[in-house]
Amino acid sequence: MSLKQSLNEQGVELRQFEYGTHTELVADFGPREESAVDVVDGTAMVIVDGEQYDFPVPADAEVFMSNGVLTIEVSK
Repeated sequence: MSLKQSLNEQGVELRQFEYGTHTELVADFGPREESAVDVVDGTAMVIVDGEQYDFPVPADAEVFMSNGVLTIEVSK
């Protein structure tokens, strides 16, 4: 299952942007009190206001979250 399908099944919309050196995937969870992300063994675990979302990410992905916006950068 693709990352986009996995997030869509969990009710989260994912947008994709293509740049010269990398692809950027962005999911906006909206303004939240608490949000965090951690990656373990190719699985991103996102916690947003007590709800957890788990989905696979590529091994070389850089994953970070700021102000409820999840960003996943993958080199081309």
